[in-house]
Amino acid sequence: MTRNIGVSVVAPRKECADDLCPFHGTLSIRGKLLRGTVTSAKAKKMVVVAREYPRPVPKYKRYVRSRSKVHAYLPECVETKEGDEVMIAECRPLSKTISFVVIEVNTKDGGRS
Repeated sequence: MTRNIGVSVVAPRKECADDLCPFHGTLSIRGKLLRGTVTSAKAKKMVVVAREYPRPVPKYKRYVRSRSKVHAYLPECVETKEGDEVMIAECRPLSKTISFVVIEVNTKDGGRS
């Protein structure tokens, strides 16, 4: 049974017993929603998401592309690999560097999980 997390995303088909899953556990999400690309999925329950955004340069009245990396928790029911487009949501701090959780995956071939 999946619970309503307050964001209109497609819930994962797979069930999990992870307590830190926003769909099947008790973790609540709040604050920012970010989109980015998974650059590293080597850790067991964590992914590194790189997001690109335009940053203004006032002197030249133009924008420069900036990049930032965000660490996000990966619940057991969500499957992703490097290169996938993901949506992450802010949650309470889960560790020193993790304050986001993966809530939706768009694979490169157009399928959803």
